[in-house]
Amino acid sequence: MYRSILIQAEDFSLDSALAELKTQSGLAGGLCFFTGAVRNSNLDEAVGGLYLEHYPGMTERQLDQIVDEAARRWQLHGVIVIHRIGQLMPGDNIVLVAVAASHRGEAFEACEMMMDYLKTNATFWKKESISDGHRWVEARSSDQTKATAWDA
Repeated sequence: MYRSILIQAEDFSLDSALAELKTQSGLAGGLCFFTGAVRNSNLDEAVGGLYLEHYPGMTERQLDQIVDEAARRWQLHGVIVIHRIGQLMPGDNIVLVAVAASHRGEAFEACEMMMDYLKTNATFWKKESISDGHRWVEARSSDQTKATAWDA
């Protein structure tokens, strides 16, 4: 199975990533992707930007384990995970999870599971710029509930 896991400051091209996934995964029939972007508001307050940090080495291993778990559950042909770090502005891309499988159902489920696990099991810290300074973004209980449901 093809896999590419990147943590980078630079933006990514969805078109390039999907072309790479198609080529490297043997032109699988089901391709699914999720992209996350910086919101312009959170908790009823305007957000002027988002700063993301990670724990180098450990975060990459966590993402690799998430891909391993998806590959254990579904017959996947390829996976690309790209997560950005550094200073981002509203509308900027944060994350891409792209999956290739023989059929759409496997691709949809694997993509959703990997995103749910990424939100809860990968070490990223997010700090929002708001009108009176900055605040750290706390984990949402709804994200943990979704991730835990995959273990049931």
